[in-house]
Order: sequence, then C-alpha cells, then structure tokens
Amino acid sequence: MPITENDVKYIANLARLELTDKEIEYFTGQLSSIINYVDQLKELDTANIEPTTHAMPIQNVFREDAVKPSLKVEDALKNAPAKEGNLFKVPRIIEEA
Repeated sequence: MPITENDVKYIANLARLELTDKEIEYFTGQLSSIINYVDQLKELDTANIEPTTHAMPIQNVFREDAVKPSLKVEDALKNAPAKEGNLFKVPRIIEEA
C-alpha cells in the first residue's frame, strides 16, 4: 500500500502540523518504508506463537516489608536549611483564600 503525498498532507493536517514540500516528500518515503515493513511482518506465520505484552519476560520484584530502625530526628534535620521544632520548614506554596 503506497503512501501518497496527499496522505502525508492529510495526516499532517490531523496533527496540526505545517510541513514544507521537502518535508512532505521526505515523510512520504519514510511512511512508505514503514508500511512496507509492516506488510513484510504480515507474511510471517504466527499461528503457534502465544501473544505477549512484552518482548522479554518481566516480573515484579518485591522486598520484604520489614520494620527497621530509622534515622534519629537530629540526624534527619542536621542539613536542613530551615527547621521548626522537629519538622522541616518549607516556603508556603498554597495561598489561603
């Protein structure tokens, strides 16, 4: 299925893109190459191949949720640019109405 310059202009219009004549010519060739490659893939026999969502097998890696000692408040706050009591002090970002 060859891609025409009119196809590229139509797609560019849908995407709200302004293309020069040189870009239209370039993308016509690029899109034709992509469509030709997809047509080649259609010729493959995939009857005995299971559908996959990823090319490589993946698995979630979970760690044990174990309680561990945390930093002391003094250590956590020692490099804070501003603190108030046992808390980090940050600039207000939401104004009250």
